[in-house]
Amino acid sequence: MKKAFVFPGQGSQFPGMGKELYQSNSCARSLMEQANEILGFKITDIMFEGTDEDLKNTRVTQPAVFLHSVVSAECSSLPVPDMVGGHSLGEFSALVAAGAVSFEDGLRLVSARSQAMQKCCEKHPGAMAAIIALPDSTVEDICRSIPGIVVPANYNSDGQIVISGEKEAVAQACKALKEAGAKRALPLNVGGAFHSPIMEPARAELALAIEQVSFKAPVCPIYQNVSAQPETDPEVIKANLLAQLTSPVRWTQSVKAMLSDGATDFTEIGPGTVLQGLISRIAKDTEIIFTHI
Repeated sequence: MKKAFVFPGQGSQFPGMGKELYQSNSCARSLMEQANEILGFKITDIMFEGTDEDLKNTRVTQPAVFLHSVVSAECSSLPVPDMVGGHSLGEFSALVAAGAVSFEDGLRLVSARSQAMQKCCEKHPGAMAAIIALPDSTVEDICRSIPGIVVPANYNSDGQIVISGEKEAVAQACKALKEAGAKRALPLNVGGAFHSPIMEPARAELALAIEQVSFKAPVCPIYQNVSAQPETDPEVIKANLLAQLTSPVRWTQSVKAMLSDGATDFTEIGPGTVLQGLISRIAKDTEIIFTHI
């Protein structure tokens, strides 16, 4: 039985997140106060008292989800996992949990990433949409046929892909995908075109931040979004983190690789249980154990 720790990304946030942990756990309180200092603003106030709308701002959402996830992991008596993975932003939480980067450096990277992505969203507003019940290859082919920028951004589970790109191109793709038999083509309430070429300007900013951080070999392999393969080489991990901004999140492929490598026990660490739902669909023919922290 191999244990896999998995960490959620943007979209799993909720008002009041982390408040109970802060009030009941001195370890959590210490890390959250440290985060306020590193970020230069009281993110805990927004997490505990902010509205849904407050938490949707990318520069807040990403550090908030990261903080909730990492504090939950660091302040629990967890065994050393056999493997880790994270969905998009969750990859940074996974790297801290696996000892590849420190909590402080991880938070600084997430802060730099979120601010760079927020700038892209403001300069180049884009769109994303969830496509339900079409084969991956059909979604890929139709995206390629649409003028403008529209690409698969998240391979979430079999039959669920999120596309991302320019607003008009995404709208055209949704129409074509429905005509091709998609059960749903649902526009998402997001600020920009994540994991698409539109995020290219953010790469340079994130590259500078990554070069200032010391990466170590993780205590276990991390299944990265870009490759969907177990990685342990710090230089490969850094390159993949950078490529992830403009490349798709291969979550389906990552989970299948974990299962193939013997994962039977999945613990989702952080706000919400989105990943449990996705993993259940991906591993529908496999007996697995789920826990949530």
